[in-house]
Amino acid sequence: MEESEVPLEHLHEHVKESAEDTGAVWISWVALSTAVLAVLAAIAGLLSAHHVNEAMMNQIEASDQWSYYQAKSIKASVLDAKMSLAGTANESDRSKYDRYEKEQEQVKSEAERKEAAAKSNFHKHEVFARGVTMFQIAIAIAAISALTRKPRFWVVSLLFGAAGCAFVVLAAITS
Repeated sequence: MEESEVPLEHLHEHVKESAEDTGAVWISWVALSTAVLAVLAAIAGLLSAHHVNEAMMNQIEASDQWSYYQAKSIKASVLDAKMSLAGTANESDRSKYDRYEKEQEQVKSEAERKEAAAKSNFHKHEVFARGVTMFQIAIAIAAISALTRKPRFWVVSLLFGAAGCAFVVLAAITS
């Protein structure tokens, strides 16, 4: 009795090609998601840098305002001492003193506003930076997924990417 040959070699080749094709499609999705994550990381990085620069500029401007406040305070103190030593305040000195006092309040208000803006911008910088970190972790895990061909790492990567998106949205909506 003659045994019939089953074409297992052809079947094995077909299964292997199907597996490679399936893997290629899956890996394409990993590559696409990684590219999107990289773009999001770049955008978040730019926004983070913008806000840290704004925070520094606001802080410098606040420091300038505080220096101006101190100068007005010194002028008012010198004028007050002059009026005290003279015993009588002439109208010109009194009006200058009042003007310095009024200007001090305005300068103080502006300095405090600039400090608040600096704090707000620095906070946004920190939140955007956290988003960048999440995107970078997501990209690294996606690379591990592609190298090990384990889809569960890709899912973890997408979760980190979602966390990065949450940080970006949070930073964008905070004032």
